[in-house]
Amino acid sequence: MPKILIVDDEPHITLLMEQIFEDFEERGVDILTADNGEEGLEIIKKEKPELVFLDIMMPIMNGFDVCDEVKNKLGLKDVYIILLTAKGQELDRKKGMEVGADMYVTKPFQKKYIIEKAAEVLGVEL
Repeated sequence: MPKILIVDDEPHITLLMEQIFEDFEERGVDILTADNGEEGLEIIKKEKPELVFLDIMMPIMNGFDVCDEVKNKLGLKDVYIILLTAKGQELDRKKGMEVGADMYVTKPFQKKYIIEKAAEVLGVEL
């Protein structure tokens, strides 16, 4: 069963993302959540989600560090990580790609774009 992990310390963003992916749940996709980077990393290690939406600015462990750990230290190249963040500076985008992010998307984002990208990564028909 495919899995999407949403890692964000803002409850309203997590709730919005869960609502966006309701149709995915009906198609057999598990939606997992974490509210800090450390918890997100533990879920990634245990559950191996195919797709992770990862905020950057979070308590305990930031998204850059989580992404670096997953992609470069653990070598989990098959976990598709989308940094979903308010940090829109080119320097932040560059750092995100350097630590191994597959995509960098700034908030506010287009719901349709997120859905289409998730469907593509997971191979889910909408």
